[in-house]
Amino acid sequence: MARQRLSAVVMTHPRRREAAEKLALSAPCGLLRVVMDPDPTGTPSVLRTALAAWSAVEDGATHQLVIQDDMVLSESFYDRVRTAIEAQPDAALALFALWDSRNGAAVRMGAMAGARWVGAVNEYFPCVAIVLPRRHAEGFAAYGRQRLGGWPDDILMHRYLRDQGVPRYVAVPNLTEHEDRGSISGNAFRGPRRSVCFLPKDPAAQEESRTLTGLTVLPFFKHGVAQCAVRVPGPGPERWLHLDTEQYLEGAGLPDSLRRPPGAGALTEADVRGTWLTAVAMGYEAARAGLAGTTREPEAYEEALATIGPGGISNTHTEEHLARRRGPLAEVARRALEAGREAAAGQRPRPRRRGGPVWRGADDPLGEHLARRLADRHERTDAVIDLTRLRSAAPEVTVHPHGAPHPYTLSVGEVYGPGCSRRTPIGRMVWDALRSHPVTVEGDPDAEVHAVYVHDLADAIAAVLRTRPDERAFTVAAEPCTAAELARAVHEAVRPVPIRSAPADDPGRPTPPDHARPPGWTPATSRARGLHAFAQWLAYEGILLDANRP
Repeated sequence: MARQRLSAVVMTHPRRREAAEKLALSAPCGLLRVVMDPDPTGTPSVLRTALAAWSAVEDGATHQLVIQDDMVLSESFYDRVRTAIEAQPDAALALFALWDSRNGAAVRMGAMAGARWVGAVNEYFPCVAIVLPRRHAEGFAAYGRQRLGGWPDDILMHRYLRDQGVPRYVAVPNLTEHEDRGSISGNAFRGPRRSVCFLPKDPAAQEESRTLTGLTVLPFFKHGVAQCAVRVPGPGPERWLHLDTEQYLEGAGLPDSLRRPPGAGALTEADVRGTWLTAVAMGYEAARAGLAGTTREPEAYEEALATIGPGGISNTHTEEHLARRRGPLAEVARRALEAGREAAAGQRPRPRRRGGPVWRGADDPLGEHLARRLADRHERTDAVIDLTRLRSAAPEVTVHPHGAPHPYTLSVGEVYGPGCSRRTPIGRMVWDALRSHPVTVEGDPDAEVHAVYVHDLADAIAAVLRTRPDERAFTVAAEPCTAAELARAVHEAVRPVPIRSAPADDPGRPTPPDHARPPGWTPATSRARGLHAFAQWLAYEGILLDANRP
């Protein structure tokens, strides 16, 4: 006899009531009820409607299922949900993950392992189709009511579940697919938002015994860039580094030939390159983690591979273009994944090298990202790298290679990217855009901004270590832009929110002296790419560094 009882609602807005009612009618025995936005003429808010949905738990129910009105359900949807809540009665269950997300990357690894559920990772917790135990449904409703007008519901859900220590899992394959009918909450700029792996006819089977957790490397392809989330080892709170996948593969010792698609030249399409790098990293990590055997779910495995490429470029292309590229990119993914597996199988353990830089002032996330970047580039030069003044009003880095006659001073512009604070002028802009608040141009909108992305700063340090030039002082910054241009870039790369002006509350932005750049160094990261990566890190990692979390 079932010990758990499911209550279920579909949340909607009056403009999409017909779709919600159609979805509700498809459920067995009137299980699915419709919950409307309680203030449909107010400012659009998914969270407002979600709180009404989480508060609508039926008497006697042990779990609440909430589905958004634009979801398509698999044929086994209700069977799998009921089986899952019996097997994991205390867990939060996400029934969908986007094809370009970190949780989507975990689903792909699960598909390779034959898992039916994977542990959710450092990201928002997908809320378009989700099940919570009753106490946490009611708990989140109370938690969210105190935070209206700020973060979206999926980031708040991640924070709430993490703070409460609730186990969190994502379905493999997903039980729902997203139908784009236009976004009431302003997400249309993201492009098509599809499942990482949806099989409409997937049957319920062995839900309770096939769960994969403990993943430490998550390769994913998003906004045209192959990226990796890598867990920081050791005790303490869970923390993750945000790396470029090519950087990660270089650090893992894979040869340059494996970091390029076969026959690739300088004009290789971005979707081919991103798909190749992502799947190579997946195959390499799956083999190292013992997940690279014959999958028990071949259809899920194939579907998960086929969504890598389309998901990675979905923010800039139409449905029609993505459909045309799906087949060719799926073949790229299959070949790359096998190449990654073979590389792991044939790789000999590398001897531990002695030496390398000694870091000062690097005991924070920014220092961790800089040190990891140099380590992955195999910069083993004995040197002292001092970051102590990197956070001062006139930021600089001191680099003193062993045996060099003098140290080098790198005067730095405003550093931004993974590991950086949200309290800098750039950080405040990105932080506000993440929460759908206006981006504020502080002070003179025509003032010059001399910014440098974290990875580019690390590469500048590497250039000095490598070349040991005669000059002693260098400037590390990209070409300047105005504060107004930067605000527009945040608007385009993070979220299309309004832009406003306000007086500056601090003395202004750092302006580095006019020295030459380090020999052979030029910033390689576009402003859009850097701002997007900074936003991702702030939303999933930086948000946890402030105990007050306003």
